Amino acid sequence: PPSSSFYFSSYFLRKIRISYFLLILLPFIVLIIILYSEKFNCFFSQLDPRIASQQQNSISSNIKKNKKLPFAIGETKEGCNVFNGKWVWDEKRPLYEESECPYIQPQLTCQEHERPDKNYQHWRWQPHDCSLPSFNATLVLETLRGKRMLFVGDSLNRGQYVSMVCLVHRLIPENAKSMKTIGNFDVFTIKDYNATIEFYWAPFLLESNSDDAVKHRIEERVVRKGSINAHGKHWKGANIIVFNTYLWWMRGPHFNILQGSFDDEVKDIVEVSIEEAYGMAIKSMLRWIKRNMDSNKTRVFFTSMSPSHEKSIEWGGEPNKNCYNETKMIEDPNYWGSDSRKSIMQVIKQEFGKSKVPITFLNITQLSSYRKDAHTTIYKKQWNKLTQEQLANPFSYADCVHWCLPGLQDTWNELLFTKLFYP
Repeated sequence: PPSSSFYFSSYFLRKIRISYFLLILLPFIVLIIILYSEKFNCFFSQLDPRIASQQQNSISSNIKKNKKLPFAIGETKEGCNVFNGKWVWDEKRPLYEESECPYIQPQLTCQEHERPDKNYQHWRWQPHDCSLPSFNATLVLETLRGKRMLFVGDSLNRGQYVSMVCLVHRLIPENAKSMKTIGNFDVFTIKDYNATIEFYWAPFLLESNSDDAVKHRIEERVVRKGSINAHGKHWKGANIIVFNTYLWWMRGPHFNILQGSFDDEVKDIVEVSIEEAYGMAIKSMLRWIKRNMDSNKTRVFFTSMSPSHEKSIEWGGEPNKNCYNETKMIEDPNYWGSDSRKSIMQVIKQEFGKSKVPITFLNITQLSSYRKDAHTTIYKKQWNKLTQEQLANPFSYADCVHWCLPGLQDTWNELLFTKLFYP
């Protein structure tokens, strides 16, 4: 019989052959795993639900990261912040003439009301690290074919809405366009495109005692908590929505919030800080967007606070004066007026940062802060007959909140155009 040394030698040789075979096979195994890793993951995920969940989250994250936003046709230069830049003189501006656009409210037609200068119309916003794409009215109209663009907010958002209408209306034949006011809606209809550009008056977004589109001048403002659907039911079906809310919240350090209904005989009203009240509105807006807007088909924007210029001493002017008679912009790149509350910007940053709702922030505050020259001041239709005392002191009734058209708000729409088509 064979000796034990024979068995040992055979065993040792077999081990060498197996090891050599594995050494050759190993690279092929690694290559197969690399090539078919996704299939292996799917196989193993069927065995363990936790792995399946992790795998799905990873895929969803990648899809979201690489997903093309609705209406986008390109991208801005990488690393370019279009809201960070400077104003440059441009002889080709304005983008339209005041007299050519019959849709501008008399509160914004500065030339018609004898403003003596036109320099405020000729400034173009130039980002530091790239250029804004030229506003293309044809592209906007074709994109809106069969769709609704909706601006929701206060009179400042109405100004942006009117600016958008003025930017596109020249391409539309007279018999194919119309403007109507229906309740809280202003509706510009483009018949051949089966499209509308609309504005909806809701200065707080939530239901309030200032919701009448005409009779809303109320000193003791009250907003009802959790009431966004009172207005939101009218926004459903819009394909592009641009929200704003700020100015109407700015009444002292506190605000009145109604808990319950305006129909209650005894109203439960609590006083909270402006920041808490404003945060409540932003949270409600984000929840409404999440529940009612399809991110695969629609786009939602939020325009930051529009600055006012009520205190000329803040930019080196005289005390007790304001934007009246100002024809030059503020040159200090770090200027920030006290009327633009940084605490409110912090609320926006905090709430948007916590939310996963797809919303684009149009940060127009800083670039607009430089434009003390662009307000309507006294060159507008006045709500009430002016007194002799007011006429003797134009600073007393100058409007340093709203903006002449054409003018600054056309730039807001150029930025909206950029973020819509080149996000």
